[in-house]
Amino acid sequence: MKVVVARTLPAAGLDRLTERFDVAVGGLPFHRGWLYEHAPGADAIVADPTVPVRGDLLDVAGPSLKVVSNFAVGFDNIDTDAVRERGLRATNTPDVLTNATAELAVALMQAAGRRIVETDQIFRRGEWPGWEPEQFLGRELSGATVGLVGFGRIGRRVAELLTGFGAKLAFTATHAMDDVAAAHGAQQLELDELLAVSDYVSLHVNLTPATRHMMNAATLAQCKPGSILVNTCRGGVVDTAALVEALRSGPLAAAGLDVYEDEPAVPADLVALPNTVLVPHIGSATRATRDAMATLCADNVIAVLRGEEPPTPIV
Repeated sequence: MKVVVARTLPAAGLDRLTERFDVAVGGLPFHRGWLYEHAPGADAIVADPTVPVRGDLLDVAGPSLKVVSNFAVGFDNIDTDAVRERGLRATNTPDVLTNATAELAVALMQAAGRRIVETDQIFRRGEWPGWEPEQFLGRELSGATVGLVGFGRIGRRVAELLTGFGAKLAFTATHAMDDVAAAHGAQQLELDELLAVSDYVSLHVNLTPATRHMMNAATLAQCKPGSILVNTCRGGVVDTAALVEALRSGPLAAAGLDVYEDEPAVPADLVALPNTVLVPHIGSATRATRDAMATLCADNVIAVLRGEEPPTPIV
């Protein structure tokens, strides 16, 4: 059987595939032409968030194709309707990256709240005049209200981590979660209510038509003055132009971002803002997590090609 890896996969997963199948690896950077050249006759395609998987690619692969395995928890790069219409399977890698992404969200809260990047740059440029009592004042997590937009696996892990800081927790969800709220000492609110009271707003939703640009000029204007926005889910959840304006003119004091609308491109006006902490999509970037993701990605392929139910199906 033939497996086409559109870009690359850590050895923990790639070795599992090469032991069992004929594997073609596209390498880095991603070349669309290479993928379409090698897709015909593939039994499985391994993709990641940078690889669009649409109906035309599925048709190029042809009737042999059985599964698209995404090396990510998010799957907005996959046209799931097209997968479903063709009777194929699609999978992702949830759970195994929950803790790493949650830890980064908390790190971004601290880095933005305590102005770590901004002051690091001032120090490195030799512009620090020495200690002053009113200098570089930031915000603590202790006693702050942290609003979690979305309360799935990662949002709940963030809530667990924040318990030790003594933060007050609020969250949004699409349905009532009274038992979960009680277990995490959190209050469930509507989005507008959460934005109005939160000192930190951390985004933890999938990118869907309903969530695209959910943080736009109107919703950002509802944020509490001086609040901090953190995004570790998907860049498209935030309207970048509106975010830049909210950081320049308020109400946001700062933002910590791991994801962007048009990755890897990031607008120069966002990069230029001193009140931002910008990191290059590293939410799951620990060796243990990426190896676990790669293993799960491979196990999904192996299961489907054996005629078994995959561990973590999307479709």
